[in-house]
Amino acid sequence: MTVGLGSGSTVFYAIKKLGELVSDGLNIKCVSTSSSTTQIARESGIEIISLDSINKIDLTIDGADEVDREFNGIKGGGGALLFEKIVALYSQKNIWIVDSEKLVNQLGKYPLPVEVIPFGHKRVFELMKESEFNPVIRKKGNEIYYTDSGNLIFDLHIEKIENPDDLNNKIKLINGVVETGLFLNIADIVIVGRESETETFQK
Repeated sequence: MTVGLGSGSTVFYAIKKLGELVSDGLNIKCVSTSSSTTQIARESGIEIISLDSINKIDLTIDGADEVDREFNGIKGGGGALLFEKIVALYSQKNIWIVDSEKLVNQLGKYPLPVEVIPFGHKRVFELMKESEFNPVIRKKGNEIYYTDSGNLIFDLHIEKIENPDDLNNKIKLINGVVETGLFLNIADIVIVGRESETETFQK
């Protein structure tokens, strides 16, 4: 199989487990969504290949920052939302692994990440302020955070997202926006960790 590997703290454990299975004979190749995931995977003995070298991905394993009952999600807390969405859309099946606190009735409490090109980003920021999206430029310490693509991330503090599809379309129409952290109609299976047990939801 070809397996997509997401990014973030939850996926770290999945990658480590996959590494153990590979050492026991599991035959897979993986596509990574970030430089940090690539490093962990290679250290775990997993072969990483380029997305452009294949026609499809069989399965992608990823986490999420929020998931609602309709399987819509917010992702990008780890800063890899663009590559994560590209890999997810190439995949025949997507599994998200989250803890129970991330399962919500309505998206929006978690800030919505939006990837923006640096050129003209101040104007994009002002447009988002005018739309009352309450944007904050993401920083790492005192420095502006840059994605693996060299872009910025604006975290939008919206609180309640009434219509995810409309919001996604509205944001993507802003010139300079690369991608949003709204992952709509993408997840097929959501595995929710509840203390010592898990619950699986399937679309």
